Amino acid sequence: MSGGDAMNEPFSIARQPGSVREGWVEELTRLVAPETVVRRNELLLRRTTLRVGGPADLYLEPASESDLRSVVRFCAGGRIPFFVLGRGSNLLARDGGYRGVVLCLAHPHFSGIEVAGTRLRCGAGARLKAVAMEARRQALAGFEFLEGIPGSVGGALRMNAGAMGGATFDVVVSARLMNAEGEVREWTAVEMAASYRECATLKTHIAMDALFGGQPGARDEIERRMNEFSRKRWGSQPAAPGAGCTFKNPRDIPAGRLIEELGLKGTRCGGASVSLEHANFIVNDGAATAQDILDLIDLIRQRARRERGVDLETEVEIIGEPVRRTTEE
Repeated sequence: MSGGDAMNEPFSIARQPGSVREGWVEELTRLVAPETVVRRNELLLRRTTLRVGGPADLYLEPASESDLRSVVRFCAGGRIPFFVLGRGSNLLARDGGYRGVVLCLAHPHFSGIEVAGTRLRCGAGARLKAVAMEARRQALAGFEFLEGIPGSVGGALRMNAGAMGGATFDVVVSARLMNAEGEVREWTAVEMAASYRECATLKTHIAMDALFGGQPGARDEIERRMNEFSRKRWGSQPAAPGAGCTFKNPRDIPAGRLIEELGLKGTRCGGASVSLEHANFIVNDGAATAQDILDLIDLIRQRARRERGVDLETEVEIIGEPVRRTTEE
């Protein structure tokens, strides 16, 4: 999601079939200010922590809320598919790329962090690590779990990202959201229908920024907890390119433990493998394709269903098109 990071859940008002008319790229480009980054055929492997993914038709980094509104309205009116990309830390983009517009709120306009007492107003593009560091500087407790999540505020909201026993909506007071008509309003945390690793409201809205609430704390104690979480994370998670946890935890057993009990640690499909450090991580050895990862996901799900009767649900978001093969291949 915006900023992916989910953390990067794709937001799209055109998941249903829609036509992309001739010339829409040129027309859309004319709607935005020169400061807005516009790139054709941007490889999504450059924008995801898994380092896989084909080209998006158009990649934009809006320089303002006005530019974002113009793009959203244009896409909605033309039924042009689009999604909002965060830092790509929870995203698997297929090898055929994305037919439509990829929006990324990486411009400084969307990355600010403002302090007001025990609350932080954070732009959707702000890095979670930056939020945690600012909270520490302000002696605000409750944000320590964000320190090691490699995403942004928008993606964390979309996925209700969590770690070390904490979840994003534990600290959300409210958020400003834009709908498919470009209208923006403030939503309370209760209104936003968040659940485990999901916020349903952000399937149809874009997060612009969020208001987080903390509690006064001792700065040295906050730093101690952040350091402890960091040690735990680096001691149990792989350093190789990945996308965080691949599967949501089932009700009765953590997904990583289940996959390990199935004897699947180290299992490979092409350049993708189940991490030896943490079985709920799939990593890229540098040569993996998105299809390698999808094949490995399918293998794990089949084994879990057949041997344990468990239907594993992916936590990583999957978007885009497969590579189209000709009849001669």
